[in-house]
Parts: sequence; structure tokens; C-alpha cells
Amino acid sequence: MLYPDDIEFKLGFSAIRNQIADRCLSPLGAELTDNMVFMTDINAIELEHNRTFEFVKIIQNGLDFPSDNFFDLRPVFSRIRPQGTYPIPEEVLTMKLSLRTLKTIALFFKSDEKKQQFPHLSETASKLKLYPFVFDLTDKIVGKTATIRDNASPELARIRRAISDKQQQVSKVVAQLFRQAQSGGWADPDSQPVIRDGRLMIPILAPFKRQIRGIIHDESTTGKTVFIEPGQAVEINNAIREDIAEEKREIRRILIAFADEIRPYLADLSEAYAILGIFDFTRAKSLLSISLNANKITIIDEPIIELEDAVNPILYLNFKSEQKTVVPLNITLIPEERILLISGPNAGGKSVALKSVGILQYMMQCGIPISARDSSRLGIFKSIFINIGDDQSIDNDLSTYSSHLLHMKQTLRHCDNRSLVLIDEFGSGTEPVIGGAIAEAILDKLNESHVFGVITTHYSNLKHYASQTPGIANGAMMFDTAKIEPTFKLEQGKPGGSFAIEIAHKIGLPTDVINDAKNRAGEDTANFDKHLREILRDKKYYEDKRDQIRRQEKRLEEVIQKQLQFLDEAQKTKSEIKKQSRDEAEKFLAEVNKRVESAIREIRESQADKEKTSAIRKDLESLRQDIKNGKKSKSDTIDLQIENVHRVARKHNIATKKDQEESKPKVLEKGDYVKIVGQTTIGQIIEISAKIAAVAFGDFITTVSPKKLEYLSNNQARKELRGSQKSQFNSEMSKKRISFRPHIDVRGKFADEAIMLIGEFIDSAIMVDAKELKILHGRGSGILRQVIREYLKTVHQVQSVADEHIEQGGDGISVVKLH
Repeated sequence: MLYPDDIEFKLGFSAIRNQIADRCLSPLGAELTDNMVFMTDINAIELEHNRTFEFVKIIQNGLDFPSDNFFDLRPVFSRIRPQGTYPIPEEVLTMKLSLRTLKTIALFFKSDEKKQQFPHLSETASKLKLYPFVFDLTDKIVGKTATIRDNASPELARIRRAISDKQQQVSKVVAQLFRQAQSGGWADPDSQPVIRDGRLMIPILAPFKRQIRGIIHDESTTGKTVFIEPGQAVEINNAIREDIAEEKREIRRILIAFADEIRPYLADLSEAYAILGIFDFTRAKSLLSISLNANKITIIDEPIIELEDAVNPILYLNFKSEQKTVVPLNITLIPEERILLISGPNAGGKSVALKSVGILQYMMQCGIPISARDSSRLGIFKSIFINIGDDQSIDNDLSTYSSHLLHMKQTLRHCDNRSLVLIDEFGSGTEPVIGGAIAEAILDKLNESHVFGVITTHYSNLKHYASQTPGIANGAMMFDTAKIEPTFKLEQGKPGGSFAIEIAHKIGLPTDVINDAKNRAGEDTANFDKHLREILRDKKYYEDKRDQIRRQEKRLEEVIQKQLQFLDEAQKTKSEIKKQSRDEAEKFLAEVNKRVESAIREIRESQADKEKTSAIRKDLESLRQDIKNGKKSKSDTIDLQIENVHRVARKHNIATKKDQEESKPKVLEKGDYVKIVGQTTIGQIIEISAKIAAVAFGDFITTVSPKKLEYLSNNQARKELRGSQKSQFNSEMSKKRISFRPHIDVRGKFADEAIMLIGEFIDSAIMVDAKELKILHGRGSGILRQVIREYLKTVHQVQSVADEHIEQGGDGISVVKLH
């Protein structure tokens, strides 16, 4: 359900529809644009998006896809369905040209490569039913123009030859008589025969009109010249007239025969032209998508809105022509926080944010790509209800507030958990107290229905209700308090202030009026925005600190994983070295055996000759000494290699078989202090089994195999903990002292951003025991200086704040002294 009926107008979607229609090539695409509707079937929606992005790829890659001769022949097909009816030659020509376009489209998607690149468009093109003989018939009847070809039938060719022969005869007769008239002085020497009413005539001077036998058809405006059809040419021209009539009858017969030939295929041809319209429509949407820098987002079949860097398309197109930039929108509506209540200053962008959500959701469900980051996600809503603008009516006796209540009645009656509700200026138009109460009651009812929605308001009671109610979240349109102007950025999770006092100051309202307004409103109400900014500033500070801790923990985990990977690689290297050493040892022993056997063989062959035996014994003794104590043999190298492996293993705390033989490891138990092998960080086992152990390293808990843990005694653990903590602390403090600078520049920053930076600056100063700081904020309007001074008064460690010496910056710099 879409409510109200003019929802497209209120959201601005009519402009998007016009943008697509303007990019269509034919009435075929324009008709589909007019018939485009809000869809709830995810398959149909995804099909439209997939087709569009495939066509975007065709355009951006510069592929040769046809973009001309997109004609709508369906009205012609409807007209020639009855027997005896026929198309005119111009329609046959457009049929020929558009059939050629359809044939080109079918051939474009015929290759396997194109089918893989553009599967959805290929599927659409595969439904085309084209009959080559129909194109051949059109080509036989007409050529490049809408004139029927002479060879369309033998009879037509004979008739046209007869007409041509007779026209030549007429030309000869007229030319001969005209020369005779000129020689006799009956015709102007500079004149020429003319054609009037399809007949060739001679211009004769009026006084000599009786000199030529024939029929006078016309005279000049002055009456000095008459136009005579010679008597000899009259009969020939009459015959030509008869032949032309016969030619028309033959053309009519040819066209009727053509219609009879194609009539059985009109249904398929009409469907082919409907598919041609789909390509025209899809092409127009893709051109708009390119203009909007649209991306392919994720579409899911459940209600959800997660928009990142989304841009209102109407604003984007308008600003693009003016070379302006649209501030992107980030908004999330999920089951836990379905309704977003946006507050903030007037003209701060609340209504634009609300309409942007509405038009982007509507475009997506109409099959049109949207301007948002590709990581965005949108779900499918079954209904959309909007309450935007002033619908007061004199005719129906409706005030602005009455019309709002009427809309809310319809919304409450029909909304459910698949509905998107958009309400602008919720509760306005009546007395604030009762209006706010009614708005809160309606909001509660909407929340009970589990609707998704975006609502804008100024009412404080609604902001408090949203902060305390599950399913509803506050959102704020940000405001630059230094420049006193909106930033048009939406930030979820906090309410926005009206900043009425600041805006009143900026526009120059008298100070006494503003102060009187503060007194009337009360100190708490007047300072609401100020307190809100302080709360949000502190919240952002601690959120940043939390994110910093998370990043450090992530880096620590990455370091541990790298170390574990390194140990695995070292273990693998050790195994490879051992294998290589064994292979070399076996090779060396084989060489030794070979030499011994050779020596024995030589002794036997020499029949124990004493001198020979003595020489062989000397060689063997030399070899034995080499192996045992002498020159470095391969055996020594192998031993050294093995020892190196053990040394590397011990260095990286990898237990080798040799180590295991020397000492059996202690069985690890819950509560033992341990280190991960190869690491220095000490942790304590909180759970352990045969295959896995849970170890706490400070606030960080990880799981690791017990084989990768090294046992530490309690005394050893305490000793190493004290040493590492002291060393780490001294190292960090030394780095901080070296890098710390006792001055900070916050010029050009928003007030909230400047306060956050100054808070971190003072924290660092306290850690390094700095006593005097300087804050450069500039002069400007003095608002940033005032905000900073007010903040410094709330910091207990600040002893005093004063202006810098006039020669060194004066009141543009605040000098802060710490206790």
C-alpha cells in the first residue's frame, strides 16, 4: 500500500520518471516509464537492477549496441489485423529499419562471451522471435526511402515503364512546340516549359495564345503569360493519368498481399517490439544511473535500511548543473532500532534527510539504481506511508493539524512490520504540550506495530521518549557552533538541539531580547543545547578511546599470529634440514664402505704384497683419522648442521626430541603462568584440555594449543612481569615526553571537535607532567574562545587560564597552567 495517492509528487519521484522518459529513444521506452510501479517482489526488483547495471557496462565499455530505429509498430499491427487492411509505405519502411535493429540486438547477445557478461539481458534477447522472411518482404517492397520498389511486382514494373515512355513522348512534343513558339516570337526567350497539376505546359505570351492549339490551364498573375497544354500532349497526359491510377491500385494490392503474409505472425512481432521497448527503457535507466554515479547495492527480502554515503538524486542533479556538492547521508534502520527520530535546527536538513530515505527506497523498489556506496543494503517494504507538507484544504474544512491527524489515522490503521513510515515535523501545528503528548502516543503505537520509519521533530518530550524506548533511536542534524550554521550531516544515536539562541545571535536579534528569552525559558532550558554538546563530546571521546583499545588488541593478535606462523615455518625448516643431513650422511657412509671394499679387493689382488699392503693400510688409517680427529669431513658437517638445528629450535622455544629426552615438560594446569612459545607476554591459564587452552593476557583472552605454551613458575612470572611492565612503561613515557608539544592549534575546527582535541591534549600533558600549555584558537567572532574557556573551567587539573602576551598573539591564544 502506498499512502497518500500523490506520494510520488511528495517524494519528488515524478522528476525521476521524467528524467528516464527524456532519455528514451521511442514511445516504447516512454510507455514502460509511465507504467513503472513500486514492486514488492524481490525477484522482479533484482531483475530490473541486474538488467540496468549490465547495460551500464555496455555503455561504459563503448560496445557497439544499436541506438537508432527504435520504432513502435504495435499500433500498425493492431490496425492491419482485419482482412483487407494494409500498412502505408512509410510504415513498411519503419518496420524494415526496426526489424534490422531487433536482428542486430539478437546477434549482439548470441556469443557465449556476451551471454556470460550480460546474462540477464541475454535472457531477455533470447525471447525475441524474429522471422527473416518478414524482413525480406519489407526489403523487397521498399528501399532506403518510403517509395515502393519498381520490382515489387512485375505488373508494377510494367506500369512504371509505360508511364516513363509516355512522359518522354510528352517531353519531346512540348520541346518541339516550345522551340517553334520561341522562333515565332510567341514565347519569352528566357522562359521554360513548366509543370502544372502534373501536366507539362508551354508559357505563351497572351497576344499569341491562339497560335498554339491546345488547352489553356492557367495564366500569370500579370496576365501577360498563359500556360497551354498542347493538343498533341493532351491525349498522352490522359493516358499517363490512367497509368498512375493503375499504379496506385497495384501498390495497394502489393501492400494488402504483404499484410496477408505477415498477419499470422503479428502476435510474435508485437512481443518482439515489446522487448525492444524493454531495451529502450533499460538503456534510459542506465544513462540516468551513470549521471547519478549510482552503484549496485545489496537488496534483501526483509525490511532494513543501511545507507552509506547516499545522495538525494534530485538535489544531486540540480547541484551538478550549479557545480555544488551534496552532503551524503548515512542512516541505518534495523530491527533493534527501527524508528529514527531526527531533531536539529531549522533549515538544518531534517526534511531533506527524510525525503532522501523515501525517494531512494522508492527508486530501488521501482528497479532504479540509487546513488549510495555499494556496501549499502536496502530491504523490501510492502507499504510506504508519508506525512509531508501542508495538506490544509478550505473545500474540506481541514486545517494543517487536522490533515496531519487524518494521515496518521490511515497510517495507524494499515501499517505493520513491513511498512516504512515517514513523518515530517511530527506533532507540529497545534498547542505544543497537547501536540507533543498526542505525538508521543502515536509514536508509541507505531513502535508497537514494529514499523520502520524516519520522523522529524522539535519536541523535547519525543527526544526523551526515544532515548528510553527500545526500537526507537535519536538522530541529530549537526550544527557548527563556531560558524553558527548547519553542516547538513546526520549523526545517529543522539538528539539534536534547536540552537535557537545561537541562530538569534547570528541574525542580529538584540541582546536584551535574547537574554530576556533565556530568563523566560529558564536556565535549564536555555542551557539544554550546551549540556547536550558536553555530553556528546564526552561520549565521542570515550568512544574514540574504546576504538583505540580495540585496534591495539587487534594489532596484538596479529603479532601473535605472525609469531606462531614463524614457529611453524621454523619447525618445517628443521625437518627439511634433518632430512637433508640424513641423506648426506647415508651418501658419505656409502662412499666410506666403497673405499674399504676397494682396499680389501686391492689387498687380495696383490696377494698380500707387504709394500702394497702397508700403503693401503696407511690410506685407511688416514681416512680413519680424518673421520675421527683429522680434517673436517662430511660427518662433521652433518653434526654441525644438526647442532645448528637444535640451537635454532632452542632459540625459538621449539622442543626437539633431544630436549624432550633431556627433560620432560611439566603437565600444565589451570592457574599456571605461561608464555606462548616465542613470545614474551605472560598470561595465566583459565581453562585447559588435552587439545586447547584458554589463556588470559590481561583483559585479552585467547585460545591456543597447550603444545605452544611454555610453563613459568610463580616467582619467575612475577619477576618477568615487573621487569616488562616497568620497561614498557618507561619506554612509552620516554616516547611521549619526546613527542609531546605544549601547544595545539584548533583554528578552523568545529567547537565539538576542538573540545575533543583539547581534552586529549590535556590528558597527554598530565601524563608527561607538563605545567604550561598554549591553545591557539584565533580571534574570529570569539565564540570558539568562549566555548574553550568554559570547558577548561570544568577540568580540575587546570590551575588558571589567561590570554597570551599581546605581542605573541593576545586573546587569540589561551595560556593554560596545570597543577
